Amino acid sequence: MQNGKAITNVKQWENERRPELLSLFAEHVYGKSRPDGKKLPYKITSVNKNALGGTATRKEVTLYLSEDRSKTLNILIYLPNNTGKKPVPMFMGLNFAGNQAIHPDTGITITKNWTRFENQPGFVNGIAGEGSRGFYASRWAVELIISRGYGLATMYYGDLQADRKDIDSLPESFHAWYYKDKKIKAGDNPWGAIGIWAWGLSRALDYLEEDPDVDAKRVAVVGHSRLGKSALWAAAQDQRFAMAISNNSGEGGAAITRRKFGETIKIINTSFPHWFGARFKEYADKENDLPVDFHEMMALIAPRPLYVASASEDLWADPKGEYLSAYHAGPVFQLYGLKTFTNPQPPAIEQPIQAGIIGYHIRKGKHDITKYDWERYVDFADQQLKAVKPKK
Repeated sequence: MQNGKAITNVKQWENERRPELLSLFAEHVYGKSRPDGKKLPYKITSVNKNALGGTATRKEVTLYLSEDRSKTLNILIYLPNNTGKKPVPMFMGLNFAGNQAIHPDTGITITKNWTRFENQPGFVNGIAGEGSRGFYASRWAVELIISRGYGLATMYYGDLQADRKDIDSLPESFHAWYYKDKKIKAGDNPWGAIGIWAWGLSRALDYLEEDPDVDAKRVAVVGHSRLGKSALWAAAQDQRFAMAISNNSGEGGAAITRRKFGETIKIINTSFPHWFGARFKEYADKENDLPVDFHEMMALIAPRPLYVASASEDLWADPKGEYLSAYHAGPVFQLYGLKTFTNPQPPAIEQPIQAGIIGYHIRKGKHDITKYDWERYVDFADQQLKAVKPKK
C-alpha cells in the first residue's frame, strides 16, 4: 500500500491495493475515466454469412455513443463458420486506419472519420477511400484467427477520439459531446485519449455480451503501440476481459518508466500531449516521483492471462523494460498461486517463454504487429480460451 502496509493475500489485494492502484493510475497517468452505467443502444447494419470465401460470417454493428446518435462506434466482427460450436471466443482490438484497412474485403464499410494518413495511397487529406482497403492487412491475421476457431472484433480508434494534438479544441472532441450529454463537468483531471480508447473497448464488450454468437466471457483484448496502452488500461479497469495482450506498447503501456530508456514521460507528453491525463506531464524527468510504475499495470491483469510482446529493433518501446514489467508483476500472480517468470533477463529473440498464464516473446524486426506475433497469441489463446477449430 502507499502507506507501507504489506499485501499478503488475495483478499487484501482485491479489496485494498488493487483499488488503490487503479485510482493512482487514473490520477497520475491516464486521467479519471467516467464510464457509463448503462449499455449503449446499437444497430446491426450488415451481415454476410459467406464472407472470406465462406469461412466466416461478417457482421457490422453501430453503437450510438451520443444521445443524438451523431457520435458512433462502428464494430466490424468476423465469426468462424463450421466450428460446430457456438458461441465462440474472440480477439478484440482497436485499429489505426478504419475497419476497411484491416482486410481487402470489399464488403467492409469505409470509415468517414478523419485519419492521420494524409499522404498515404487511398487517403485524401486524411479521409479514407476505396484505395485504403487492406492498408493495414499485414497487422491483422484475419484468416489465421478464423482458421483457429476465434472471432475478431475491431473498431477504428478515431471513431472515439481523433489522434491529433488539437482535438480538444475541435467540435468533434470526445469531451465536447460526452460531458454535454451527461450534463456533468469534466473536472480537474479529465481522461486523455488513451482513457477514451480504453472506454470504447469496454463499450464494444457491452455489445458482445448481447451477441449470441459470441462468448463474451472469453474475449482477449489486444493492441499495438498506443492501442496496446489502451488495451492494457481497458483490461485493468474492466475485469470482464478474459485476457490482455500488449504488443510493443512501450512507455505508458508495458515498459518500466523508471528505466528512462527510449521514449520517456517527457518525450511522450511533448509529442502526444492529448494521450494522457494532465498530471502525467508533471513527471517529466521525474520518473522516480511517479507513485506507480507499469509492472503494477501488468499486476492489475491478475489472475487473468497476460501476454507481452516486444520487437528487437523497437528500442524506443524498450523491449527489456516491457519484459521486466511482466517479470515484476509476479508477486501478485503468486498471491493467486500462479507461476511467474523467475529470470530477470529477457529470452532470446523469437524464443517465446511462458510461465503459467503469463507469456512473452521478442520478435526480430521493427515496431509493428505481424503474423509471427499473431501466431504466438493464437497459440497462447488455445491454452487459455480453448477455441474449437473449424471443420474443413
